[in-house]
Amino acid sequence: MSYTENQILEALSFVIEPDLKKDIVELKLVTNIKSENNTVTFDLQINNPAMHNKKRISEACELHLQRVLGNDTKVEINFSAIPKSPEMPKSVKVLPQVKNIIAIASGKGGVGKSTVTANLAVALVQKGYKVGLIDADIYGPSMPLMFNVEDERPMPIEINSKSLIQPIESYGVKLMSIGFFAGTSQAVVWRGPMATKALTQLFTEVNWGVLDFMLIDLPPGTGDIHLSLVQTVAVTGAIVVSTPQKVALIDAQKAVGMFKLPQINVPVLGFIENMAYFTPEELPNNKYYIFGKDGLKNLADKEKLPLLGQIPLVQSIREAGDAGRPAILQEGTIQSNAFKEFADKVIEQVNFRNQNLEETKKVEITTTQGCSTK
Repeated sequence: MSYTENQILEALSFVIEPDLKKDIVELKLVTNIKSENNTVTFDLQINNPAMHNKKRISEACELHLQRVLGNDTKVEINFSAIPKSPEMPKSVKVLPQVKNIIAIASGKGGVGKSTVTANLAVALVQKGYKVGLIDADIYGPSMPLMFNVEDERPMPIEINSKSLIQPIESYGVKLMSIGFFAGTSQAVVWRGPMATKALTQLFTEVNWGVLDFMLIDLPPGTGDIHLSLVQTVAVTGAIVVSTPQKVALIDAQKAVGMFKLPQINVPVLGFIENMAYFTPEELPNNKYYIFGKDGLKNLADKEKLPLLGQIPLVQSIREAGDAGRPAILQEGTIQSNAFKEFADKVIEQVNFRNQNLEETKKVEITTTQGCSTK
């Protein structure tokens, strides 16, 4: 007895490719279907052609074919691996017109990493540099608010017959954030692969043009987004943000450890201490070390890394962020001066790094072999 192709495909539509999480018919992995004398044969591509995986999928195919077509149905499958997507030619470089790519990281959330990144970006613009900023905190984007562009929407632009997205510009900084595509009250509920794909698109599908600095505001911790970053672009260096308190310093040390891994090997330019001390507006010369004193300075000495600056805990910094006007624009204030000094140190460290260290290499991430430099 023979069966129609539609009957066979109907039965196989219940078989899920275990890695891709969709049925093998929807994914168009089934080809060359034949049926003769109660025997169904077909070619099947799978993501993982290991023996145990083949056996599991074979059993699933047989189960559903017999369920739909009859218990006497026999199955013969010719397996092959799903072809990998062709790699980008080595001559094609992501962000070819960007001179320096700086990752701003923190091991712990709530230490003011986004505030530091926003003010550093504007400080660099004030010094005459061309600056871009990618809000890579996919699950908690805050840059649209901090730059007062929450209601802006990036528009497509045609460049050399290729459709790209034009970044939003505010205070001279070119911005891209997932926050431009999701409402402020809309939760971004994505698994790791979706988040990393979104990050990659912010690099490869945006018209960034010529930049002296590209700042990447990373999410807290050490996860998928961080690995996707070092896989997509060659990061010039990383800056780690922390407060002085011990619980934040522990996580800051982990962030440094991630960048120093031999497989990743991104130079750490230094630390920036946020909320280093509290200064009341009416007593600008007073310093109250409410989160502890010299915590990050001691860690910097231990790690043999520079302390790039200390940002005070001032109420107007928070107010400026909420108003979408970075605190560095408050000329002559203690906070504005602190951010300017920080920017000077960053420029100094980037120049030193570029003169004394080899160019960072992108990292190739594989699921079976971990990380390897490319």
